[in-house]
Amino acid sequence: MRGLSIRFKITFWFTAALLLVACLAYVIVLFVNHQILQKTIRDNLVETVEHNVDEIEFYDNLDNIDLVHETDYFCAYRDGYLEIDDDFLDQVNEVYTALYHTDMSMLHGENPISQETAGLGFLDAKVQRLKADGIVYYVFDRELSQRGLEGLWLRGVVSEKQGISQMSDIIRISLLLLPLLVLVSAIGGSLLAGRMLRPIQEISASAAHIGTGSDLKKRIELGEGKDELHQLADSFNSMFQRLEEAFEAERQFASDASHELRTPVSVITAQCEYSLEEPRSREEYEQALQTIQRQGRKMARLIHDMLDFTRLEMRADSYPREELDLAELVRSLCGDLALIQEKGIHLECQAQGEAPFYGNRQLLARMLTNLVSNAYRYGKEGGHILVRLECAGQEMGLSVADDGIGIAPEEQGKIFQRFYQADQSRMGSGTGLGLSMVAEIVRFHGGEISVESELGQGSCFRVMLKLSKGQRKSAGSNHRLMFRG
Repeated sequence: MRGLSIRFKITFWFTAALLLVACLAYVIVLFVNHQILQKTIRDNLVETVEHNVDEIEFYDNLDNIDLVHETDYFCAYRDGYLEIDDDFLDQVNEVYTALYHTDMSMLHGENPISQETAGLGFLDAKVQRLKADGIVYYVFDRELSQRGLEGLWLRGVVSEKQGISQMSDIIRISLLLLPLLVLVSAIGGSLLAGRMLRPIQEISASAAHIGTGSDLKKRIELGEGKDELHQLADSFNSMFQRLEEAFEAERQFASDASHELRTPVSVITAQCEYSLEEPRSREEYEQALQTIQRQGRKMARLIHDMLDFTRLEMRADSYPREELDLAELVRSLCGDLALIQEKGIHLECQAQGEAPFYGNRQLLARMLTNLVSNAYRYGKEGGHILVRLECAGQEMGLSVADDGIGIAPEEQGKIFQRFYQADQSRMGSGTGLGLSMVAEIVRFHGGEISVESELGQGSCFRVMLKLSKGQRKSAGSNHRLMFRG
């Protein structure tokens, strides 16, 4: 079965189950029909005998009876005569009725098993079962109680074989229809399974086509629908879309990384070739080594940032989360970063009280450090940086605002891209991965980041982090979580 197609397996098991159900239905039909037929036979026996009870009358004499034209049967009994209706003589639905004396002597009628029933005593209004020559018979007796009929019994006899012809017809019809039903159902099931599995075949073909890498833009087209297969196709299309975006992002990342590394490598190579062309002075050698050192450090920072970025994207489990006080972390980092005093910029921190949060301390510290470093880098001489942490409802907001050069509107949507630097004149001071790393850290914590900026007026980066249920409860019960600027 392992090497067979899903369509064949579905059809096979469907047909096998249907065949089993058909056989069970066949057995149940035969059993129920047999029971119904036997009950019908017994009911017919009782009805016939009860009807014949009223067909027998007693007369003291026959003076007023026209025996010439009378069709009923008359016979002497005790001091009078018995009139037996002529219908009594007929066999009705294979039911035989006979008139007996209490001493088991037959006075009138017909009984095909009279010898076998001779030893069967009379039971008024009771159906008795008797087997003769391998055939089951039902016997029903009625005692006559009208005037003059004392000591007389009516006995009805019917064979169980009365329903054999009807049963034979049912069996023939069942044997013809049930296999035909199974065959038609199997064919229909196979066609239906093929139609149902066609989308899966298209999904498999599309996945195989995309797996070769020949066309990452290919999608599964099933048309309109909301069933499970269409939902599966939509899920695959979403996955293919993410794969395409990830592939493009990785391709762009590799291209950008090679581009960023090409410049310092070229500078280092050029400096080495220049220094080795001919003997240089001590000052020239020192200048060349300083250039090589500077470019080497830039490469080291770039490689370090690239590794951190890749680690965060591919191995998020390397950064375990813990319960921490985000307010205390912000205050501590701001205290250290304020010592930089680059370009005479003043750093102010507004993060009072406690702010319990479940996250990774190292990544959150990296996020704030990158934002503040970015504010220092693009801040103005003697400027100001404001770091503020505040909680509002179900969210916690961390903002870093500066009064530096600002960001042009057309650049604001690009600054979180890897290796992108809005101020091209200052590319040598950074790797271009700082803000993209910030965005990835925010995404890691399930938050959102946005920027508001105006050229010449400064920028404000705002990070919104959603609190967990436990954090929301804590924030609601501790008023110290509300920070004021």
